[in-house]
Amino acid sequence: MKNQTIRAVARRFGLSRSTLLYYDTLGLLQPSQRSSAGYRLYTDADIERLERLLLYRDAGLPLKAIGSLLDAPADRARSALTGRLEQINGEIHALRTQQRIIAGMLGDAASRHGTRAMDKNAWIELLRATGLNDEDMRRWHREFEQRAPEAHHDFLEALGITDEEISRIRNSS
Repeated sequence: MKNQTIRAVARRFGLSRSTLLYYDTLGLLQPSQRSSAGYRLYTDADIERLERLLLYRDAGLPLKAIGSLLDAPADRARSALTGRLEQINGEIHALRTQQRIIAGMLGDAASRHGTRAMDKNAWIELLRATGLNDEDMRRWHREFEQRAPEAHHDFLEALGITDEEISRIRNSS
């Protein structure tokens, strides 16, 4: 592909010209070439670098971290992404806790509408409505626990179940 100007790259990626200039200033994305008039020209390799930069940015990594990852070995990027995923999981857990607390404080079902939160009783009611009995539900939990123990734990927490009851459910699974 032909080298692209800053305007073309900005348009292609939905960025402002000043964003690309900022990335240049930080040393994250410096165009490999210049035109005879001194205009920045981005090569295919520059575009690939920008795509990686934007992917890391969309994953929530700070620009400083992105700068150290763009030229790093894959295992370093994996480590940074694993750390970010753990951070996101913690944030989600904290937000779900806040959601449950607020919904409980509001008390009525109408206030909880739209929160996407489901409590233990609503979940059991849903399972019973689909025809599952107690043994079916135990089998469901056993299968969930065997296939994805961490996700099972997170799911039970999201239902607002206490830590003690979660332990009991998981141990019997």
